[in-house]
Amino acid sequence: MALDIQTWIKVAAFSGGGMAMGFGAIGAAIGEGLTAACANEAIGRNPKLSGDIFKSMLVGQAIAESASIFALVIAMMLLFTKFPQNTMTPFVLMAAGLCMGLGAIGSGVGSGFPAGAACKGMARQPRVSGRLTTNMLIGSAVCQTPAIFSLVVAFILLFTDFSVRPFSPTWAAILGAGISSGFGAIGSGLGGGLVAEASCDGVARQPETATPVTNVMLLGQAVTQTTAIYALLVSFILMFKSFPSTDLLAPPMALLSAGICMGIGAIGPAIGEGFAGRSAVAWIGRNQKHIADLTRLMLVGQAVAESTGIYSLVIALVLIFVV
Repeated sequence: MALDIQTWIKVAAFSGGGMAMGFGAIGAAIGEGLTAACANEAIGRNPKLSGDIFKSMLVGQAIAESASIFALVIAMMLLFTKFPQNTMTPFVLMAAGLCMGLGAIGSGVGSGFPAGAACKGMARQPRVSGRLTTNMLIGSAVCQTPAIFSLVVAFILLFTDFSVRPFSPTWAAILGAGISSGFGAIGSGLGGGLVAEASCDGVARQPETATPVTNVMLLGQAVTQTTAIYALLVSFILMFKSFPSTDLLAPPMALLSAGICMGIGAIGPAIGEGFAGRSAVAWIGRNQKHIADLTRLMLVGQAVAESTGIYSLVIALVLIFVV
């Protein structure tokens, strides 16, 4: 059965919208459930603070929900916006939905880690509830950064006119851009959440270490975000660089592979860096005398874990500019 371009656009819009909201619901639901589980544990430990813990749980869940709201926005746009009738549009719609759906997973789960730790910390140290809430908000907000990267890429895909470029290999560059930022956001969201979780736990254990714990948390989280930035960079190159028209299959496959390489290659390094940051921040809360040693060791360990993400970036750039 022959299908016209309008039908293909509808197919892509419906599929993209389904992927955006389907994948986008995974992370937020897990993060919110984790927060609620920790809140129940905290109330069981200290029932007198049930009111404060309940409020903190709702705030933490609201932040974790934001990633899925981004996905909802993109899904609604894909379902109800009238898009240009050209052969590039189906690839744009699929890429935007996939980018935002995958990009919301890590941020949703990651935001649940500090929210849950803050609830348990309040039960342990009621007098620093305000500081724990602030720390949770900062840590959870950083976890949302990769999802925002994905949202930005999805918007650029939807509002850029790609029809003036040659169909091949631009279709592959578009898909590669969505895949790069979508997968690339997963690890950074999770890694940042691991570091923020340890920070809230450290403040609850030793409230006098709140300032250094928060500072090192932000440093550790900044490193976990770098691979998402690599993925964003590759997405920008694929979206904004003009590629010569070709009838060959290899050039578009190289561009698609560049997005896949950088997106998937960004997951592991960011999670590994999150483990290193979580351990350093946790022990700063227990042993303030060795902040410098712990911070230095954290950065060295994260730098080594970062190397595999850099390898992925190099291969992605080679696929774009050399092959």
